[in-house]
Amino acid sequence: MIASYQKRCQQRVDAALDRLIQAPRTELERLYQAMRYSVMNGGKRVRPLLVYAACEALGGRDEQADGAACAVELIHAYSLVHDDLPAMDDDDLRRGQPTTHKAFDEASAILAGDGLQSLAFEVLADPRRNPHDAETRLAMLASLGRAAGPAGMVGGQAIDLGSVGHKLDQQALETMHRHKTGALIEASVRLGALASGHADERSLKALHSYAQAIGLAFQVQDDILDVESDTATLGKTQGKDQAHDKPTYPALLGLDPAKAYALELRDQALHALRSFDESAEPLRDLARYIVERRN
Repeated sequence: MIASYQKRCQQRVDAALDRLIQAPRTELERLYQAMRYSVMNGGKRVRPLLVYAACEALGGRDEQADGAACAVELIHAYSLVHDDLPAMDDDDLRRGQPTTHKAFDEASAILAGDGLQSLAFEVLADPRRNPHDAETRLAMLASLGRAAGPAGMVGGQAIDLGSVGHKLDQQALETMHRHKTGALIEASVRLGALASGHADERSLKALHSYAQAIGLAFQVQDDILDVESDTATLGKTQGKDQAHDKPTYPALLGLDPAKAYALELRDQALHALRSFDESAEPLRDLARYIVERRN
């Protein structure tokens, strides 16, 4: 079921992203080419899927969530472009293709990331692309800003860079990943809920617990795949975490305990949805997919 749902949502958000990233003038063509390259060259679209699934779980329609789905994917893509730069993770491969700074150049990659980041907030603020009342759009902007900024993803990357070569305990490792990976996943679920027009405190609390669990599970599985998978399957350089002496769950807990922890987090996510009916089934399928995926 998740494969057909994923395909439908991917096609929907890809079409919306394609319309967004069009150069308005010829002198901006190279910048927009780099932006398009960074977004439209594949990807699982997990974050947009979570937006759509959370919206549907609360009785919303896909078209209500298009703006939020685009925004979270634009932020995700920008973060990958910047993370891959030589000053950061220094990676040459992303989604099976040369990273943006390799396909273009470092300056173009920096500007492409900057452009994608600002476009994400423009989309959420624009009532034509995100057709909700001003209060809802403001709440969405605040949620995404927190998740993407120093209290979220950017802060997590800073912790990550500072942790290379250091031994972290499990609590410190989870703090890093709840910022670096989990914050944007949590925002994706929250934005989808807000887009539905039916979010209340009870449902938002349950969805937050779900998102916290899958956000951490996503990173645990990423760490496992960095050990078990290969570069061709992953679409990025396998074994890079170990080569750079980065703290990971398999290194801290052992490979089998890390796998068991991923399954425990999946079960926590499913438990958080116990009060939701079958409309939340895509969210449940996504929780399972996150710990079963091979790339």
